[in-house]
Amino acid sequence: MQLFDRTLLRRRRDRAAPGFSAHDFLIRHASEDMAERLMAVNRNFPLALDLGAHQGALSHAPLPEDKIGVIVETDLSSAMLAGPAQKVRQKTQPLRLAADEEALPFAEESADLVTSLLSLHLVNDLPGTLIQIRRILKPDGLFIGALFGGETLSELREAMSLAEIECEGGLSPRIAPFTEIRDLGGLMQRAGFALPVTDADKLTVRYATPMHLLNELRGMGETNMLSERRKTPLRRATLMRMMEIYQEKFSDPDGRIRATFEIHYVTGWAPHESQQKPLRPGSAKTRLADALGVSERPAGEKPGPKQE
Repeated sequence: MQLFDRTLLRRRRDRAAPGFSAHDFLIRHASEDMAERLMAVNRNFPLALDLGAHQGALSHAPLPEDKIGVIVETDLSSAMLAGPAQKVRQKTQPLRLAADEEALPFAEESADLVTSLLSLHLVNDLPGTLIQIRRILKPDGLFIGALFGGETLSELREAMSLAEIECEGGLSPRIAPFTEIRDLGGLMQRAGFALPVTDADKLTVRYATPMHLLNELRGMGETNMLSERRKTPLRRATLMRMMEIYQEKFSDPDGRIRATFEIHYVTGWAPHESQQKPLRPGSAKTRLADALGVSERPAGEKPGPKQE
């Protein structure tokens, strides 16, 4: 089953490309966060791949010029890649390639760094894509990804659901299911990454009206991509009721409405013999009780009164 319509995704990104720079604040936020993580790694990366790059998430990140050598940017939409020219922070201009994250055209062990910012939440086989990324990395190569998390657009999801039930007597798929952070670490381990780390960042963005939020999502190219979406337009009465519910439940005293965007960050390394390994069970040389300065009791023994 194909959860997402990738052909529709390409068309939506093609449509959003000319004005994307006016709606790319989440990409810029994620790229700044990614840059901080890369600066904490004491090494440079001769060849990096930026998957689902939009208009250049990695090449415009605030990094020193010598941190990354060559960057190859890929995106499902060639129009998005060919977006408005911006100042590139690296020494060399990035190479660009229209490619699908679900079928990456790169050789095994060919890249020192792979990044992907706010694109992998729309692949149909996330475990399979992570396996491809791990194989592309050279031993001890680094992957940094950012994906939308489960709280993203929770307000819009609730308001739309209530409006559809009230006006149409049922629900239709409208907002994509997002990966939970508790699942990402397991997916990284299954894909063969070493030392995986996950964490989350939650942003609350305010808009004048729910319609302004919908226009923002259209400008991002992030409208409904579900294969099982309803193919007929949303009824005007349902839309109006959704906006009323949203305003009633999720507005601030000044009348502006809130929208949550949760971003999950994940990092992992391609395995290498130089990396730290967990100790074998039973190989500890110091008793935990000694380290904590407490008395050790056999399992199941209840504490009793202190014996003199």
